[in-house]
Amino acid sequence: MGAGHTHVQLLRHWIMEPNPAIDATLVVDTPIAVYSGMAPGLVAGQYERHELEIDAVPLARRAGVRVILAPCTGVEAAARRLLIKGREALSFDLASFDVGSTVAALDLPGVREHTVPTRPINRLAAVVEGRAESLTSDRPNVVVVGSGAGGIELAFCIDARLRNRGLEPATTIVEAGDGILPGYHPSLSSRIEAAARRRGIETILGARVVAVEADSVCLEGGGRLDADLTFWVAGAAALPMFGDSDLPLDDGGFVRTRSTLQVEGHDHIFAVGDCATLTEYPQRARAGVYAVRMGPYLIDNLDRLLGGRRLRRYKPQSDFLSLLNLGDGTAVGAKWGRAFEGRWVMRLKDRIDRQFMERFQALDASGASRPWLAGTGDSDGSDDAAGGMGPASAAAAEPMFCGGCAAKVGPDRLERALARADLQAKTGRNSEVILDVGTPDDAVAYRTPAGDRVVASLDAFPAFTDDPWLVGRVAAVNACSDLYATGVAPRVAQALVTLPHAAEGDAAEELLIQVLAGARTALDAEDVLLLGGHTNTGPELVVGFHVEGVAGNGRELLLKAAVEPGHALVLTKPLGCGVLLAADRMGLCPGRWLRAAFASMQTSNRGALEAGRRAGARAATDISGFGLAGHVGEMAQASGVDIEVDTDAVPALPGALELLERGERSTSHEQNTRLPLPVRRQAPSGPRLELAFDPQTAGGLVLAVEPERSGRLVDDLRSQGLDAACVIAQALAPRSERPQLILR
Repeated sequence: MGAGHTHVQLLRHWIMEPNPAIDATLVVDTPIAVYSGMAPGLVAGQYERHELEIDAVPLARRAGVRVILAPCTGVEAAARRLLIKGREALSFDLASFDVGSTVAALDLPGVREHTVPTRPINRLAAVVEGRAESLTSDRPNVVVVGSGAGGIELAFCIDARLRNRGLEPATTIVEAGDGILPGYHPSLSSRIEAAARRRGIETILGARVVAVEADSVCLEGGGRLDADLTFWVAGAAALPMFGDSDLPLDDGGFVRTRSTLQVEGHDHIFAVGDCATLTEYPQRARAGVYAVRMGPYLIDNLDRLLGGRRLRRYKPQSDFLSLLNLGDGTAVGAKWGRAFEGRWVMRLKDRIDRQFMERFQALDASGASRPWLAGTGDSDGSDDAAGGMGPASAAAAEPMFCGGCAAKVGPDRLERALARADLQAKTGRNSEVILDVGTPDDAVAYRTPAGDRVVASLDAFPAFTDDPWLVGRVAAVNACSDLYATGVAPRVAQALVTLPHAAEGDAAEELLIQVLAGARTALDAEDVLLLGGHTNTGPELVVGFHVEGVAGNGRELLLKAAVEPGHALVLTKPLGCGVLLAADRMGLCPGRWLRAAFASMQTSNRGALEAGRRAGARAATDISGFGLAGHVGEMAQASGVDIEVDTDAVPALPGALELLERGERSTSHEQNTRLPLPVRRQAPSGPRLELAFDPQTAGGLVLAVEPERSGRLVDDLRSQGLDAACVIAQALAPRSERPQLILR
């Protein structure tokens, strides 16, 4: 749990020395870990954001570690279960927490509303940027509450940043104790006090803050400080995830650990960094330097525990090199009781920080693999769906075939196979059949003897990621989408789950639980009853659903054949998950991009259908494995119209165009370019044109509406949170006997 300074070392170790006996999972609420040592420099404007970010997702992928992007809310130590927000609990044999801490006293009046807290660090940069740029005074009052190392650096760095903008800030440090830098050597404190006097930074000691207002900081005893910008650096507080657990905690709520880094009374759980208190060294400061030093001990002790050997004991160093950034190109340092200051100290700090970051950043600013990964994690291209460390590698000898809806037979081959099989020979003569294999729609439909119109669909795909809960949820969303694309709400479902041969016993049971639990979260939200299903085993995890609904209320089905010349085509979700998932399988997809793709794939199309009905939609399709071009091309063929797509208008998921520009592709991308209708490529070659052929999993709908209603439909969709919704195409009268798809 967590990707702090200790755990990133563990991930790097597993990249270099994978252990096939370990099936590891990383749980993080955000994919980005920010190196705290460089955060003040970011505030000062000395670094760009990407320079101090460690993206845990590609790092974990290269280590063969499963990734779950969700917050941990608690732990049941005795039961060996991890509680995850909105998800089924995770079972574990061994667990390690490196989740950091939060800022103390956030519940004081006005603190959350009117201050900039320094944790979580990954949000600090954006907040500082916004608050600093919104200052209207040439002489802003800046208050920093807390005079630990973080507070001192922040005060100097924000002061320097504002002065570089031509402002004259009045910066004040407020400390409840009787001195700054508690726990640090007095020589360092003296240097900082002298630097503060030179810079005009005031320090108020023995002052306890009782409330914060929009323009002031209120002190105990009635004092008040004017504040245009207030930073809250008032010490560390434990995260709430431990509060209701059965873990032993100290008076501050931090997990109590022995010097082996194991939690007291729970040898199967480790805790490191700021979230833990070493009971033999309770006065240890919560500083990143200790978390860094714990890395080799955690790595070694996990191996020793698995091997039945005696564990090593960690002893915090009594003295360490302290380097504090003053924001103006200088820094103050201390070691062995001696303090020093100057530009050379800042150069030393910068070199140490950059060397640390270079060891743990898997991708550079452009998204390409960093040189240190060359030759690491080579695999044969196969995927062990049951887990275990099988590191991904961009240099794998064989391609790793994509899962999800990308794992489809190409549209041209499918059309030829269905034609030769002549499945419609019988169904086409049955008056009860409404939609069958002879129609291009996303579902089949038939009339019951009672006159009901039943619409059904079956959809299954191999796992597109190593999180089985997410695979189950997205598979359910994707299956329901086929019915929404025909204008019908699903009512019942059956599951089809193939478990990998490699998963046996408890592992197979846990895998099935996670898949079904994920599916239930999607189906329950849609009021769809999961009635049963079928399981079997095979080479890899495959999840699918048969769903059914009834077309009622006199509504006509939304058929692909109902597009008319003049209709505007509205796309409800951005495209690009195919290339993003392909890059992720090779460890080349930044976590932010992947999280956005997962969020889109989990978004139901139910609201989009309802908006389409309100706008009088005449036809629809969902965008899945054949890509936008394939599915819109089916509409053109079935309706006997030309459809012209404005490729510049097509919305893309974050990172999709960048990956396509670099030449990354889903394994089914090429077959999606071979369509059974003429395609006129008027758009210039490049990523926007290629986006039209990218296969989607649980993609959005394309709704055909009268052009005068398209604006209202787009507004309706965006009001639901579908911010990318827009008009992307129009239907035209055919220019020849064969309908065409025009990509301009």
